[in-house]
Amino acid sequence: MAEIGRPTIMTPETISKLEEVFSIGGSDNEACFYAGIGKSTLYNYQQEHPEFVERKEALKERPILKARQTVVKSLDIPDMALKYLERKKKDEFSTRNELTGQNGESLVINVVNYGENKPEANTDTA
Repeated sequence: MAEIGRPTIMTPETISKLEEVFSIGGSDNEACFYAGIGKSTLYNYQQEHPEFVERKEALKERPILKARQTVVKSLDIPDMALKYLERKKKDEFSTRNELTGQNGESLVINVVNYGENKPEANTDTA
């Protein structure tokens, strides 16, 4: 018996287009635009297919994993290795500078405001 109603827009081709965008870290808006569907269509599909939400989130992590792999592969380059350590082992390799006063005391900063809060000239001639 044939189904009555409108054919689904969520065809294998549409889902493939969504997954293509999600796999490069694209947003829901970008994926829907590329696939030619509305966000409500995506969200309705996700409600009917909760496993797709999990797949979508996993695909969105792909560029981060690739970037991590690239960073780790570049660690043979001394400058890249140092940058990695500066971020991952901040306590030992950070380039952060702390400013302190003499003998490690707190800095004292004096602020002078020139031109502000001047007393008004008395123009009373009484």
